Amino acid sequence: MAFDPVKLAEDTEAFCQEVRPAEELAYAERKFNDQVVPLAKKYNLLGMNVHPEYGGRGADAVNYFKALARIGREGTTVRTFFSGHLSIGAYPIQTWGSERLKQKYLPAASRGDKVLAFGLTEPDAGSNPREMTTTYTKKGDGYVLNGVKYLISNGGIAHAVIAFGYPEGEVGTGRISAFVVDTDAKGFEAESFAVNAKMGMPTSNTAMFEMHDVAVPAENLLGTEGDGFRIALGTLVSGRLSVAAGCLGVIEDCLAEAIEYSKMRKQHGKEIARHQLVQDHIAHIEMDRVASESMVLRAAEMKDRSAAEPGDKELLRQADLLAAQAKFFTTNAAWDAADRAVQVFGGRGWSTLYRPGRHLTDVRVCRIYEGTDEILKLKIAASVLGKEWEAFK
Repeated sequence: MAFDPVKLAEDTEAFCQEVRPAEELAYAERKFNDQVVPLAKKYNLLGMNVHPEYGGRGADAVNYFKALARIGREGTTVRTFFSGHLSIGAYPIQTWGSERLKQKYLPAASRGDKVLAFGLTEPDAGSNPREMTTTYTKKGDGYVLNGVKYLISNGGIAHAVIAFGYPEGEVGTGRISAFVVDTDAKGFEAESFAVNAKMGMPTSNTAMFEMHDVAVPAENLLGTEGDGFRIALGTLVSGRLSVAAGCLGVIEDCLAEAIEYSKMRKQHGKEIARHQLVQDHIAHIEMDRVASESMVLRAAEMKDRSAAEPGDKELLRQADLLAAQAKFFTTNAAWDAADRAVQVFGGRGWSTLYRPGRHLTDVRVCRIYEGTDEILKLKIAASVLGKEWEAFK
C-alpha cells in the first residue's frame, strides 16, 4: 500500500487531540504519561518511518518530521518518546540491521508490542562517545556485554535498546560496535529517574541501565564489528532532525498560546495584544517559527535525497550538516519562543499550569541531548573553515 501523507496527518492530529488532556493531567500530577503508547498504537503512529514490509507506514523524512512537529506542540515529553522509539530506535535497525534482525524487531515495534530506545551516552561519555567504557566479548555463537548507559530516553520502558561498546581490551581505540539488546535478558537492569530528579519532562521516561554479562545473539549485531561509531553518527542525523521538528512544534504552540492569551488579557484599559512591547514578543516568536520551519523542511528534503542515493557521500555530508544546523537553530529558537510566551503570560507564565511554562521547562534539554549547542557550533564552523580546521579530530 502506498504511503498516504494526508492519512498520516489526520491520524497525528487525532492522536494529539486525545493525548493532550492525558498529558496535562500527568504533568499536573508529575508522573509518567502511560497513555502515550496506547494512543499512538490506536492511531498507528508507532511505525511512521518504518517500511511497509516491516509493518510501518513508510513515511518519507519530510512527512515524518511534519508529524513530529505536530506532536511537538503537545510537549517535548511526548515528542521525545517518538524520537527514542523511531528516530534513533527503529531507524538504525532498519538502516544497518540484517533482514533477520529487521523482521525480529520492526513489525513488533510498529504494532506497539515492543518499545525501542538508544543507549549511547554513559556517565562519563557524552559529547565524545569514544570515551565510553562499555565492553563486549565473543562467546559461543554470540556476544556478552558489560557496561552502564545513562540518561536514556525510554530506557525504563523499552523492550529492546541499541547499545554500543568496545571489544574487551580495546577501550579507547574507536573500534565500537552496535547491538540490539533485549531488556528482559539476564543481567540487564534498568532504573528510571525519579521525576523530581529532572528539571523538566516529568511525564517522559528517562533511565540508566546496567549490563552484567548480558548475552546477545550474534544476529543482533548491527552492521559488522567496528561499525558502531559510524552507525551512531548516522543515527544522530535522524535524531537531531526529530528534535528540530519537535522544537518547531513547541514554537508553534507558544505562538498560538501567546496570541490567544494576549487578545483575552486586559491591562491598562485594553487587551495586551494592543501593547507594542507585547507585539514585539509575538513578532519574534513568529520569526522563530518561520525560520525554524524553513530549516527543518530543507534538512528533511536533503535527508530524503540522501536516502534515495545512499552511496553519495556528498549528499550524506549535506544531510548531516543541515540536520546539525536545524537542530542548533530550532532548539535555541524554541527556548526563545517559550521564554517570550512566558513573558506575555506574565505571572501566570511562571507556572506549569499553563503551557508556555511547561514548554520553557522542558525544551531546555533539547540544547543538550542529540548534540549540545557547543558540539553543533564546532561542526557548523568546521563546515565553513574546512575539515582541516576541525577543533576535534
